[in-house]
Amino acid sequence: MAESDVNPKAYPLADATLSKTILDLVQQAANYKQLRKGANEATKTLNRGIAEFIVMAADAEPLEIILHLPLLCEDKNVPYVFVRSKQALGRACGVSRPVIASSVTVKEGSQLRPQIQSLQTAIERLLV
Repeated sequence: MAESDVNPKAYPLADATLSKTILDLVQQAANYKQLRKGANEATKTLNRGIAEFIVMAADAEPLEIILHLPLLCEDKNVPYVFVRSKQALGRACGVSRPVIASSVTVKEGSQLRPQIQSLQTAIERLLV
């Protein structure tokens, strides 16, 4: 998918390097049971205040089906980011289906804490 094919509403969009980091962490979060897949589940984690950050797919069709998430994230002060492909996000989530949104959740004493924090910082830099 070319740069120009990405919906401009899909902001902030992670570049290739950051996307890889994000998808790697999503994969680890899935292994540690710290992942919720799908727009509805992501919405629930935000409402319950257990989301560390939200990852959305920029190629969701139509994109509007997930555009309530950035607004909710801003309300709740949760970092969010778009990756290019729902297929890649699905793979990272450990399912064979495309996933248009996922939420990495809070877990006491999680081993992923340092990676989650450094990624939150990286995502917040994109939003500036």
